[in-house]
Amino acid sequence: MNDSKAYFITGTDTDVGKTWASLALMYYFKQQGYSVAGMKPVAAGCQWDGRQFKNKDALLLQESASIHLQYKEINAYAFEMAVAPHLANKENEVQLKLIVDSFEKLQAKVDRVIVEGAGGWLVPLSDHYDMSDLVIALDMPVILVVAIKLGCINHARLTLRQIQADGIECAGWIAMCLDSDMQLIAENIESISNRTSVPLLGVLPFTEKLDVNYLASKINL
Repeated sequence: MNDSKAYFITGTDTDVGKTWASLALMYYFKQQGYSVAGMKPVAAGCQWDGRQFKNKDALLLQESASIHLQYKEINAYAFEMAVAPHLANKENEVQLKLIVDSFEKLQAKVDRVIVEGAGGWLVPLSDHYDMSDLVIALDMPVILVVAIKLGCINHARLTLRQIQADGIECAGWIAMCLDSDMQLIAENIESISNRTSVPLLGVLPFTEKLDVNYLASKINL
């Protein structure tokens, strides 16, 4: 894995553990002595706090930063409906330049930035852009989070193939064990590793509650 100052976290689908993996990476870099911040530039499924819509995953990233950051620095676009961003957003179209500008300001404040995507690699952000277009604009390597469940081998291989087809560097992948009853977990992980050209950066075991220090200990760079 290279020594990039920022990584974009994508997943094989929605609800595959991108936030937990992002937090684990943030804490891993903290343990290495780096100052760290997390970003979730586009989020759907947000709650109104009396002043603005906020996303629970973005709030976790905000709370885990090495420095105090305003919510808008973490999450530029927050949409109420828990649907694909282009469907949740009919009036305020996502502007890539605004996100890039926010990222560059954040990057100037810390040593490492973890940027968490929404949904999967090709989820539409608007009528004009997909999530992949945002990563191209941000110009940073990707880490793929793979939910280890039935179908994960196909999902992982398809996503990695598209990332590579888009000309984006994939720094590696993280296996997220979400199903405690999953059969042949190790064999599924090995099957993905044997059929992809990017390194496995960690296996995050199934846990009932979030324990970022424990998860960070499973990251292997």
